[in-house]
Amino acid sequence: MADTGTLECITEHERILQEIESTDTACVGPTLRSIYDDQPNAHKRFMEKLDARIRNHDREIEKMCNFHHQGFVDAITELLKVRTDAEKLMGQVTDTNRRLQEAGRDVTAQTQEVICCRIQQRNMATTVEKLQLCIPVLEMYSKLKEQLESKRYYAALKTMEQLEKVYIPRVGQYRFCQIMAENLPRLREEIKEISMSDLKDFLESIRKHSDKVGEAAMRQAQLHRNFNSVVVKQASSGHFAKPVYSLNGRTHTHNGLKMEDDAGEDDEVDDEVLTVQDLVDFSPVYRCLHIYTVLGDRETFENYYRKQRKKQARLVLQPQANMHETVEGYRRYFNQIVGFFVVEDHILHATYGLVTRAFTDELWNMALSKIIAVLRTHSSYCEDPDLVLELKNLIVIFADTLQDYGFPVNRLFDLLFEVRDQYNETLLKKWALVFREIFELDNYSPIPVETEEEYRLVVSRFPFHDAEIEKQDFPKKLPMSQSVPQIYTQVKEFIYASLKFSESLHRSSTEIDDMLRKSTNLLLTRTLSCCLQNLIKKPHIGLTELVQIIINTTHLEQACRYLEEFITNITNVSPETVHTTRLYGLSTFKDARHAAEGEIYTKLNQKIDEFIQLADYEWGMAESDGRASGYLMDLINFLRSTFQVFTHLPNNNNDHASMSGKVAQTACMSACKHLSTSLMQMLLDSELKQVSMGAIQQFNLDVIQCELFASSEPVPGFQGDTLQLAFIDLRQLLDLFMVWDWSTYLADYGQPTSKYLRVNPATALALLENFCFPDKA
Repeated sequence: MADTGTLECITEHERILQEIESTDTACVGPTLRSIYDDQPNAHKRFMEKLDARIRNHDREIEKMCNFHHQGFVDAITELLKVRTDAEKLMGQVTDTNRRLQEAGRDVTAQTQEVICCRIQQRNMATTVEKLQLCIPVLEMYSKLKEQLESKRYYAALKTMEQLEKVYIPRVGQYRFCQIMAENLPRLREEIKEISMSDLKDFLESIRKHSDKVGEAAMRQAQLHRNFNSVVVKQASSGHFAKPVYSLNGRTHTHNGLKMEDDAGEDDEVDDEVLTVQDLVDFSPVYRCLHIYTVLGDRETFENYYRKQRKKQARLVLQPQANMHETVEGYRRYFNQIVGFFVVEDHILHATYGLVTRAFTDELWNMALSKIIAVLRTHSSYCEDPDLVLELKNLIVIFADTLQDYGFPVNRLFDLLFEVRDQYNETLLKKWALVFREIFELDNYSPIPVETEEEYRLVVSRFPFHDAEIEKQDFPKKLPMSQSVPQIYTQVKEFIYASLKFSESLHRSSTEIDDMLRKSTNLLLTRTLSCCLQNLIKKPHIGLTELVQIIINTTHLEQACRYLEEFITNITNVSPETVHTTRLYGLSTFKDARHAAEGEIYTKLNQKIDEFIQLADYEWGMAESDGRASGYLMDLINFLRSTFQVFTHLPNNNNDHASMSGKVAQTACMSACKHLSTSLMQMLLDSELKQVSMGAIQQFNLDVIQCELFASSEPVPGFQGDTLQLAFIDLRQLLDLFMVWDWSTYLADYGQPTSKYLRVNPATALALLENFCFPDKA
């Protein structure tokens, strides 16, 4: 067993030695470790085995060395022989190398120069190639700078776009290109700021100069309207001449504003007309719009522009506080508004979307409401009809101008009807002063005419026709006073003035005829009627003047049909047309006549009252004086002279005689009744304590004078004792007391045939209570 273990151990050591010999030295460690892991004495036996193996190899090496020793010696001997030749060769090589180095030193230097030159050439070629790529970039950037300096911002943006998309990407690796690329956004912002600044300057400028644009537009519209009116007149007369000026610009289109050259201030119109582009430089708007469009920020620009224009519209629509004082104030106001909307209309059709029709319509509707409100307010302050008329003409031109640009103006023409009412009010106030002055200066006497020329002059001013008066010899008198032809002439002037407002309102002849008739009716029924009423009520107007006023109103009433014919001739509208308004002169002057008649009766009664106040009866007198009272005789004389005035009125015209007779009869009857009533009241005065028979007799004498006056026919035309019946109540009462016929009164009371039928029991009792009987005296 021991021998077997020893053999295995030896065999294992052989294997280990073979591994050590054949294995890489890095893997020897595990092999050597296995020696120590085996049996305890394995290391020693392995070392012995290893030493034996080393000795074995040493013997083999020695055998091999011995085997090759002679060859080695021979080789050494050969080498020694060669050493001499090698040293000689070495010397030759060294010498050759020295001479070669000396010979190639210049070549090396020149070669180095060639190398440097080649490097320079290569560098230059590379530089040229790179510069050829960079030069277009630099040129474009230089071009960009020039465009910015010359304010060609839209072109500059195009150049920036080319730089970013084409040129800079080719040479993007260079630092200057990176600087350029970083600088372009800043330049864009600068362009936006500059263009926006230019736009703000434009907006400020256009706000200040809108009135010039509007003035040009309104002038052009007026020229166009005048031209059309000339054409219509020429066409109606059969002669169509060459237009007096050229309409090369827009007419009911949107190509631009045309106007007469401002340099020509004379009445002749030049062939050249200015457009809105001539008056306004729109390049800042176009430029800014293009810039923001290129930058992709068009919406921001549109919103800003519209917002600013809305603000400017509100400023334009604000009137001056004293605008209503002069027509220039209205003209400046309209010019600014027209200028604003002419600019907006041009922007609408020139920028394709910066403003829209909806936006301009919104602005116009807002402006129209404000304009109408302003005109309503300020026109109400106008007291001068000429100023209101000029305002109307301005409104018409203003409306026509904006209508040519497509803005609806129907509400403005509706407003003109309100302004027309205001105009009529101012005319009525003006003519009220005219009528008042005419009435104040009138002498209220028939018009004397000395010659045929004077007669024809009056007849030319007033439609007076009277065959009887025409047959009379000169001098003669016309029945009306001087105010009648003056009033008639002023009414015609009023119609002319009212017609001026109706011109250019785009209304039919029927509507104009209706407006003239209505305004004339207002003049007659309000202004003239009021002036007549005030005239009649004036204290200094006496009975003679009142009678003349009645005659005047009759003639004016008859002249109303001539006024209707006058209006018909102006408007060419037949009076038989349906719904044609009639003049209310008949009622106006009839009311004035009635008022004058009533004033005659009132003044007569007042005068009677003044005389009655002078009565001083001694109610307790024993006997009468035997004659009528002085105050009553004065009163009767006054009445006689007053009614004599009526009889001296011109009576060669049947109408006048009839009118004056009726007035005289009514006045006389009214005076007698009032006198009778006043005397009755005096007799029955509650303050009287006693009335004697003597006082009754004295009072009876006064009543007899009144009856004599009534029976003397102070005014012709009364039938029988009609006028005396005014005193019948007083007469029967006095007879009852003077005769003391109470038995008859009581017996016949209530019977139609009673002698004292008009004596009221209460009246008799009242007087009886105050009566002083003789036995009590």
